[in-house]
Amino acid sequence: MSIAFCYPGQGVQQVGMAEGFVKADSRYADMVSEASKASGIDMNKLLFEPNEDINITEYTQPALVTACCIITEALLKEGIKPDVTAGLSLGEYCSLYVAGALSFKDAVALTRTRGRLMSNAVPAGEGSMAAVIGLDAETIEGITSKIDGVWPANFNCPGQIVITGKKEAVREAMPKCEEAGAKKVVELNVSGPFHSPLLKVAGEELGKELENVKLGDLKIPYFANANASKITDKAQIKELLEKQVYSPVRWEQTLYELEKMGVDTIIEVGPGKTIAGFVRKTVPSIRVIGVSTPEDVETIKEKLG
Repeated sequence: MSIAFCYPGQGVQQVGMAEGFVKADSRYADMVSEASKASGIDMNKLLFEPNEDINITEYTQPALVTACCIITEALLKEGIKPDVTAGLSLGEYCSLYVAGALSFKDAVALTRTRGRLMSNAVPAGEGSMAAVIGLDAETIEGITSKIDGVWPANFNCPGQIVITGKKEAVREAMPKCEEAGAKKVVELNVSGPFHSPLLKVAGEELGKELENVKLGDLKIPYFANANASKITDKAQIKELLEKQVYSPVRWEQTLYELEKMGVDTIIEVGPGKTIAGFVRKTVPSIRVIGVSTPEDVETIKEKLG
């Protein structure tokens, strides 16, 4: 059996994620306290009390990373370890944590900074993103290449691609996608044109922050979003994380690479079933087991057996 731990991106966050682990074991409560210090946010309040901040990018990112890293530790404690790892956009930071390259403290602090830089890169209301269902990459690239200010952002799975850019450019591209045969085109409720060249300055600023971070050696390989390549050398990580901010997320390609490696089981670590949906449409031969609660951890050995 070859296992990959895969981590979701922004959008799956919810109040109460990882709460069962924190209530059951003081070591996870200590991780929440450490996350509060690293991010400068009251993480207990953000994770476990009703609030709107959890959906604001600057807070979402460190909160989701905190929750996913706690669940990761619960899996490792049970002896469930990955052979390889990958994360969707923000999830790449969790994959770097389980691979040993990023400390928990640095993963949380960096994603707070990343969220702030991404939010502030383009004035509110000027950028947008839209999900395009039912068109292939070549068709979408053909449409976006003819409109100034719009680009592909996420290659999630066959027939599901997200476009990003200036609001007026995204809205110009949407009907053209429909005319080209898209089954559905939906503008997303996001705070900016993520994974577009408009965020290049944000990526460069993050690069400066990364200069102060000491990376550990990779204990297992991880797949980078920016090029869908298997990375085994920590020397490449900082440049790839900088590029990830303003480059398309090549998730579909990553899933094909995991299949080529012989991965037969993906453990989706964290809330939601986003990864499972993409796997089903891309590499259906790989089974996905979702883990978001202590009960999931208890039953996973049985499922893996």
